[in-house]
This record gives sequence, C-alpha cells and structure tokens, in this order.
Amino acid sequence: MNKNKRSTKIGWAISILISLMLMLDGVMKIIQPTEVIEATTQLGYRENSILSIGIILIIITILYLFPRTSFLGAILLTGFLGGAVATHFRIDNPLFSHQLFPVYLGIFIWLGVALRHPTIRQIFINPKNI
Repeated sequence: MNKNKRSTKIGWAISILISLMLMLDGVMKIIQPTEVIEATTQLGYRENSILSIGIILIIITILYLFPRTSFLGAILLTGFLGGAVATHFRIDNPLFSHQLFPVYLGIFIWLGVALRHPTIRQIFINPKNI
C-alpha cells in the first residue's frame, strides 16, 4: 500500500472516530436525558437552547464527513469547539481536562481532514507550494 492510501485510511479512521463522538454528543442533546440538561445548564446555557446546539453540532459534523464539504465542516467545528473552550474558561473549569479538551478534538479534526485530502495536507506540510 502506498503512502497516500495509508494516510487517507488513517485520516478516515480519525475522522470517523471524532465524528462518532460528536454525533453522540449531538444526539444526546436532542434526546435530552437529565444528565445532559443538568450539565448544560451548569455551563450557563438555558435548557431551551440544548436542542438547537445538538442540531447544529450534527449538521456541522455531517458536513465534516462528506469529502466535498469536509474543509468547511472542519472550519465550522473549530468555531463550535472554540465556543466550548470559552464556556469552560468562563466558568473556570480545570485547564487540561475541560478547557483544553475541545482543543484536543480540534487537533484531531484537522489531522483527520489533512490526512484524507492530499491538497490540504500539502498546505500544512509546505504552504509555499500551494
């Protein structure tokens, strides 16, 4: 197997794992069990915003999974996760486990998209050649 095919497969594996996590989060926000409602309201969000957050997360994650829209999805997920960082920072949650967890996800989101698309990978490896 050549290097590009291996990179693409690894990128898809990373993207699917991250997407499953994000989709589960979105679905749980739609189902709204008591734990999700309590956790979201403790973060300072109103209960009536949980459904909207879940729907937005699912739509953006779907965009991330489709090859034609994966770059847009990665950008939108980065923004979404930036809001999560700000939320955890605002309520002074622990740094490495809460405030930076969305940053870790964002790194894997971009790693997955870069490994799936040689053009995007080239931007990260050698931006002068684009």
